[in-house]
Amino acid sequence: MDLTPDLSREINYRPIGIIRSPFTRAEDAPIQPRYAAAAEGRAEIRPEFEAGLADLEGFSHIILIYHLHQAGPARLRVKPFLQDAERGVFATRAPCRPNPIGLSVVELIRREGDVLHLRGVDVLDGTPLLDIKPYVSRFDCWRTTRDGWQDEVDEATAAARGRRAAGAPAARTAGPGQPPGRESR
Repeated sequence: MDLTPDLSREINYRPIGIIRSPFTRAEDAPIQPRYAAAAEGRAEIRPEFEAGLADLEGFSHIILIYHLHQAGPARLRVKPFLQDAERGVFATRAPCRPNPIGLSVVELIRREGDVLHLRGVDVLDGTPLLDIKPYVSRFDCWRTTRDGWQDEVDEATAAARGRRAAGAPAARTAGPGQPPGRESR
């Protein structure tokens, strides 16, 4: 039996909800959740998926997986926000990917039925939400030994470029090896 997947086959997903945020234009949104520390939003989950939210409120942070519905055409070489040098798209978090899937770790403030109230949202308003997973520091917090080309960028530059929106709130930064929400001030 051949278990090799057919890589030419399309894969379709059905959104479980929609993400609401104060950002309607990409140029106004912070570029990463770390630079959107005070930006609040919500995930509105379709009623048929509400039962799947059970027990989620026990987690301080969640992972949102979403469709980058306003991403431009896919490009394999891009200039990331942290540098003006061209990089391979898979070595960046640029939205113009062959499969425009986004991922953000956000703070879960509270749950009200099928609505999740969030903080640290760097997502455009109206973004289709594909999945939610709990952020678990035991599994998701890695002490990295190298961060590729990003090691060339100092934190002050990253923070300034990451808060590209005028008036975007200053982010608190986590110390080395600390997950989001355990920031050092």
